Amino acid sequence: MSLEERLEEEMKSALRAGDKLRLSVIRMARASLKNKEIEDRKKLDDGAIIKVIGGLVKKGEESLAHFQQGNRPDLIEKQEKELEILRSFLPQQLSRDEILTLVDEAIKETNALDMKDLGKAMKALMPRIAGRADGRAVQQIVREKLSR
Repeated sequence: MSLEERLEEEMKSALRAGDKLRLSVIRMARASLKNKEIEDRKKLDDGAIIKVIGGLVKKGEESLAHFQQGNRPDLIEKQEKELEILRSFLPQQLSRDEILTLVDEAIKETNALDMKDLGKAMKALMPRIAGRADGRAVQQIVREKLSR
């Protein structure tokens, strides 16, 4: 079952169950996917869908940080629930150890020696971790490895 089909089935089950929050989040995600399809003028594959949902998660995390700074417990709780729903459609996130292993492999493959080779290492690494880890965190790990 494709991710798009899964979203549709989850939306139907949320509608039947009367789960308004889940229904709202899934509809928002599907609207974002539709906008991306219109923008790109092509049907999205699972990889592109993961990127769009990942972007929604990132925006949600930023909102959560603002709500925490503003001391808004009502909004914090709602945002955390929304993020949990969105994350359920993303692949399992990589652990730090798994990321370190992939970083070491990419550095070895590209013969990256120092910070000048950061781009080469990241280019080899990103397709392997797409949607399964935060790119900024991965880049920080690569920087640490190459600066030694």
